[in-house]
Order: sequence, then structure tokens, then C-alpha cells
Amino acid sequence: MDEILELSAGVVRTSRTMSDGRTIRYYDTAAQNRTVADQRPAEAQPGIGELRLDPLVNEWVVMAAHRQGRIFLPPKELCPLCPTTGELLTEIPENDFEVVVFDNRSPSMRPPEGDFALPDLVGSDTDDGVAAGKCEVICFTADHGGSFKTLSAQRVRTLLEAWRDRTRELSQEPFIEHIAPFENRGEEIGVTLAHPHGQIYAYSYLPPRVVKMLEVARAHHAKTGRVLFDDVVARELRDGLRIVAKNEHWVAYTPYASRYPFEIHVAPLQPVADLAELAPAACDSFPSIAIEVMKRLDGVFGIDMAYIAAWHQAPVRQGRDLLRLHWQIASVRRAPGKLKYLAGSESAMGAFIMDMKPEQSAQQLKDVKL
Repeated sequence: MDEILELSAGVVRTSRTMSDGRTIRYYDTAAQNRTVADQRPAEAQPGIGELRLDPLVNEWVVMAAHRQGRIFLPPKELCPLCPTTGELLTEIPENDFEVVVFDNRSPSMRPPEGDFALPDLVGSDTDDGVAAGKCEVICFTADHGGSFKTLSAQRVRTLLEAWRDRTRELSQEPFIEHIAPFENRGEEIGVTLAHPHGQIYAYSYLPPRVVKMLEVARAHHAKTGRVLFDDVVARELRDGLRIVAKNEHWVAYTPYASRYPFEIHVAPLQPVADLAELAPAACDSFPSIAIEVMKRLDGVFGIDMAYIAAWHQAPVRQGRDLLRLHWQIASVRRAPGKLKYLAGSESAMGAFIMDMKPEQSAQQLKDVKL
């Protein structure tokens, strides 16, 4: 049965069921009537994977062997993220769309059956768990040849509303602890589908980086009574050297201790815990700075930069007064034809070494003529 929900900024969400039982959600602004059914034959969904603990660092690792056979760099005429046209039956049954979100066909994590709890941590004797969670795909546009920087301001606003909606809804699931919308772009960082899209991972545990950030934020607050991220943003605003873009509600900067050649953090000036908490004025002013940042990134060398753009937000049930929403964009390209490889020190030791200062990359980004 279709479900229609009115969101902010004139966005309407229509949820429908796909032929194999997954859910697809259309986010529209022009009163579209979504009635086209998925014509593909039903097929069985993959089973849930395993969750195993690496006892050396107390970090969960997902085993999702069923993903080995997923589609890999198909030609444009076979892209599964384009609208359905003629005989090409894709993941999106309609022949056009604005923003669309659907359950991943080859999910790393999926909803568990019945009650769920993480296994007790007892070192190397920790039991295996199930890879509980949710994995969704979010398509930014029907235009296969587009990218984030070519989206209209209205489309970015619709995209933001979709991210906010998914954060709100996924937060209601009892087995979800953390929600991370992200976009991978470029074959250099492992993209397998060229169509402009991102993903939303909802974890049943706190990812390692979130655990570390929360530990450090708690220690800072215990010592100073202040929120660490607020102090970080205040420093960037005070220094000014690394500010790349700014408007009334957002600031974009290269962080003081960048780990990547071109790393940009975009933060609301009025701090909030997650996407759902953003005020209307902040939502409305996000598209301008988001598009500017992406244009500056691609303008540095005049080529499409490979990047990972990930939203960091507070966990669903803890640390909501200590961790702040912000958008981290990181590119591994350090020069035309040259990449920053995460080799021995970075991959083996987790110790990053930068070949250029963030002040240098900030200046290159600011020098781009828009």
C-alpha cells in the first residue's frame, strides 16, 4: 500500500513496495503521482550476515559474503539507478524522479528477525552476532551524467530533506544505534556505479570512529564543561586561515589537522546533534554552501575529484549533547594524476602523514574562480 507523507520545504514522500518486497521512497516537489509498479520478477532477498568482534581493538566487523556478486561498473545503458525506460527495468520503476531512496539490493546489514542485542564483549571468546542494521541507496537525480555540483539549489534542498527524513525514521528502529549518510564518488575510492548517488548506513553498533570521537568529547567536556566540536569551530572562525566558504548559517573549512590532501568540513553555525534537528533557516541556506564547496573542489585542478562526503552526527541514543552534526568531504587526489595512497603508516598503523598543510589546500580552494 502506498504511503504519502508531507515533509518540510514542500517535499512530499511517496513510499511504495518493489516487486521483491523492498521499499522505494520518492521525494518530490511538483505534485507528481507515483503509480508505476515494479515490473521485474520477484527474487529472494539475501540472508543476514555475521557480526564478528576483532578482540585486538574491540571493533565489530561485518561479514557480508553475499555482496561479492553485486553489479560492478555497468555501462550507462544498463545502469540500475537510471529511471526505467523501454525494456530497461531498473531499481526505479518511474521514467523520471527527483530524489529517490530505496532499500539496498545487496545490503551489508539488514533488519534482524525478532529481538536483537549485541553479544557481550568477552575478548576472543565473544560470540558472533548478526549484522543487524539498514542499508539504503539514495539517488540525487535521474541524470546519469550529473553530479552533486550540477544539482540545482532546490534539488539539494530536496536531498537534504530526504536525509533528514531517513534520519528521523531510522532512529525509531530499536536495533539502530548510529546513522551515517554518505556519498562515494570516483573509481579511485571504489565506486561501482557511476550514477550520482549516495548511501545511508544505519548501524546496530557505534562505528569505531564514532566511539573514539565520543570518548574524546566526553573527556573534553569533563575537563572544561564545553562541547569539543563547538571549540573546534570557534578556533577555525577565529583563525580564519582555513575558511573556504561561509554564509549566515554554515561554515566550510579545511581542518587544522587534515588527514587528506583536500579535506573540507561543513558545519552549521547553530550546533545540533543530527540532521533532523536542523532549523528551517539552516536547511534553506545549506544548498548554496554545499554547491559552492563541491564546485571549488572540482575547480582546483579542473577535473572531477574523487571524494567521500559523509555526514557525522550524534548517535541515536547516547552522546547527543556531546557530538555535533557536520559534513566531512575528503579527497585522496593531491595533484593531477597523483593520489594520496593510504599505505603502510595510514593503513597498518592508523597514523596519517600529510604532504601539504591544510592552509595550502584552503588557499587553492579559495582561489578557484566560480
